[in-house]
Amino acid sequence: MAHTTHLLYLHGFRSSPQSMKARKVAARVRADHPGVTWWCPQLPPSPADAMALVMRGTANWPRETMAVVGSSLGGFYARWFALQTGCPAALLNPAPFPARDLSAYIGEQTAWHDPQERFFFQPGFVDELQVQQADIERLADLHPTRPEGLFAIVSKGDEVLDWREMQAFCAGGTVRLLEGSNHAISDFDGHMDAVFQFLNL
Repeated sequence: MAHTTHLLYLHGFRSSPQSMKARKVAARVRADHPGVTWWCPQLPPSPADAMALVMRGTANWPRETMAVVGSSLGGFYARWFALQTGCPAALLNPAPFPARDLSAYIGEQTAWHDPQERFFFQPGFVDELQVQQADIERLADLHPTRPEGLFAIVSKGDEVLDWREMQAFCAGGTVRLLEGSNHAISDFDGHMDAVFQFLNL
């Protein structure tokens, strides 16, 4: 497998490129792999707009040497993106059923890292997530998941998502199942080596 030259990071719901894990991955890429192209965009609230942004931004990236990392809702997006492009994906406590779970969050929301920043999560965004879920299911049937194509960290101690659903979402991939931890993977430092090894960095 060729070394990764382009790395995309997708943050979660209400999150941003300022998330703890995004900043840690970015810092390590800068320090140890300065030649790697790194992109962690601020994703718009609309799932369709978010993936359109990502597809435009990576349109000229080399498919054979790029990879994606995604956390929570970003893990769901990363799975969608990887199936669209054929690149490897590392998922960090990925959201398996965001259309179901985020339907409870329709309305005004605050940004996690800047409570002054607000956005409106529209009912139509749930429909967009349902379309993406159908895309994932269809493409996963056409392109069975292999251990070298998908790596996931799943925390049994996740207070937001059900670890069993996350594990099933990553079936066929390599899953590092943590007995405890939490949704944020506060002990992420101890797992970064495994992520970077999978990404072939």
